[in-house]
Amino acid sequence: MERAGATTLRGNPLTLIGPELKPGDAAPDFTLVDNGLKTVTLADTGRNVRIISVVPSLDTPVCDAQTKRFNEEAAKLPNVDILTVSMDLPFAQKRWCGAFGVDKVKMLSDHRDGSFGANYGTLIKELRIESRAIFVLDQENKIRYVEYVKEVADFPNYDAALAAVNTATARGA
Repeated sequence: MERAGATTLRGNPLTLIGPELKPGDAAPDFTLVDNGLKTVTLADTGRNVRIISVVPSLDTPVCDAQTKRFNEEAAKLPNVDILTVSMDLPFAQKRWCGAFGVDKVKMLSDHRDGSFGANYGTLIKELRIESRAIFVLDQENKIRYVEYVKEVADFPNYDAALAAVNTATARGA
């Protein structure tokens, strides 16, 4: 499934591969790679409420700021796991985290087969990178919040994502 013009980069329309997920949908499975080169699937992410922060590349200013912001928020969110997904190689993710002291979010790479992007509708066909998005999953792997950021260079709505986390956390308590 392709969604032409579903996102833009500097105003230029791009095509997203995969479905447009909505709150209430079951979270699709994926195969990602962690910084230790181990495969990580949805089941491996545990049963806490999870924020999945999807970024095109950590080496860009908005992605850098987004990942640092969620690393800061992690300290205020007990029993919530924050995952950052990008096409960056695991080695680059590890280097970036070390350079900036980012240690509270789990970095995951979709470089191997793009399964996260294809299953979550964030894979940009023309560039083979991820489009910026936020997903909040509850303890039963239901999607409670989705934001596909229309312009790749824009920030996500942090407040809305964090409100969804609070709602999902309260529901599971």
